[in-house]
Amino acid sequence: MAHLRSRRRLALAVPVVLSLTASLGFLPSAASAAPASGTTATTADAPTLAYVVNTRTDRHTIGAVQRAITAAGGSIVAAYDRIGVIVAHSADPDFGRRMRAVRGVQSAGATRTAPLSASGTTDEGAVQYLSKAEAAKAAKAAGGGAEPLEADQWDLRAIGADRAAGVNPGSRNVTVAVIDTGVDDTHPDIAPNFSPGQSANCVSGKADTTYGSWRPVDADHYHGTHVAGEIAAARNGIGVAGVAPGVKVAGITVAQPDAGQLFYPESVVCAFVFAADHGVEITNNSYYVDPWQYNCLDDPDQRAIVDAVNRAQLYARSKGTLSVAAAGNSNNDLDADALTDDSSPDDSTPVERTVDPHKCFDIPTQLPGVVTVSAVGVNGTKSYYSSYGQGVVDVAAPGGDKYQIPDTPSKNGRILSTLPNNQYGFLQGTSMATPHVAAVAALLKSAHRHATPAQLQALLKAQADNPGCPAGPYDGDGDGVVDATCVGGKRVNGFYGSGIVNALRAVK
Repeated sequence: MAHLRSRRRLALAVPVVLSLTASLGFLPSAASAAPASGTTATTADAPTLAYVVNTRTDRHTIGAVQRAITAAGGSIVAAYDRIGVIVAHSADPDFGRRMRAVRGVQSAGATRTAPLSASGTTDEGAVQYLSKAEAAKAAKAAGGGAEPLEADQWDLRAIGADRAAGVNPGSRNVTVAVIDTGVDDTHPDIAPNFSPGQSANCVSGKADTTYGSWRPVDADHYHGTHVAGEIAAARNGIGVAGVAPGVKVAGITVAQPDAGQLFYPESVVCAFVFAADHGVEITNNSYYVDPWQYNCLDDPDQRAIVDAVNRAQLYARSKGTLSVAAAGNSNNDLDADALTDDSSPDDSTPVERTVDPHKCFDIPTQLPGVVTVSAVGVNGTKSYYSSYGQGVVDVAAPGGDKYQIPDTPSKNGRILSTLPNNQYGFLQGTSMATPHVAAVAALLKSAHRHATPAQLQALLKAQADNPGCPAGPYDGDGDGVVDATCVGGKRVNGFYGSGIVNALRAVK
């Protein structure tokens, strides 16, 4: 599985946000970023690549660029006029350079390095299905008023979500969209809170709202269903409970349907715009955008990817949507001077390179205004795999850690949640931490209906509990080797940002 946020995610320090915003500076003003009508074209044959062409937002420029794309032999998949992003396909290897020379084009580039096919998430390791024996043991240990499997959900108790549900489970006027591999809305724990009218399939770069299009193609595409259950599994006497069991959850599929499950830029652009235009308050982003783990602005293709996705998420933010993203699972210091990226491009042949995370961005995590999340285990300390970074991580949340063992029936330090086909299982990763934060943000939005994304982000930080940097060396996997160094103080630091989110404090 490519980059699910059991993958690693980068977040920007303020100076980087400012420089990124300045270098790519845009948020086109407008009411709607919906694709222009009549812009769909048939996907070309095998050697075809997908491109994003980013333009000025006036109608004359967009029309002229669309004609230039057609004249160059390209086909237009979708045109998001109000943010100036056109998704196109072309078999011409020189298409990107030709588009960058067109008047009014601000950036353009290929969104992949291999022919159309091949998405990414951030979970660490394979799923562990809950056995019948474990389920029976958890159900026997469940207390009065608890869900049958809640005894194994140490993460709920760690952030007070079990008690918060009795105070305020969240409002049905608030929706969290899971931008991911698909959500199985037929699962009995998800069905009561699922919002089909705010769900779609954006894999092609243009939203398909056909009923059921948001569902995973098979049981191996389980990531999005697990995330959705963590957020809003209903307290209905079945299975598990979500952190915000009263809010609605939607699914926007962006992962390619093949075994690679890659998350390409045009799919993510579509998802942000669709969420914004359909009244979604929070988006959960437990992935990084493929095929580059880091997108460097000195490369024209990678710059165009950053440009396009940033336009889309800024548009969503302008419409009142807060985006939450995972920091990643590489145990990287995202505030370091240099990092090694040996996984990019992940849709063809990776080439090892050294990157400066202040100039080469993991997106959407490092984009301005996105909430970046690190992961902790049951002991409340950084998970061994979680990336971190002073001025990068905003908040932390339970993401699971196989080395931190809880006193639960299954003794499993990972996160238990829903899986396709009415199943349940354990996963760990910053992919699992992110939905905890998205759910707490939804609880805050439920209590503060008119809060802007910036205000919600401030509230998330204000209600968090910060354990501070470890007193001694950090050895996450217990092998005697120092694995990471925490920088900062009790109030804000590189491991936990402003702290671990607290659902009970959020509702009070």
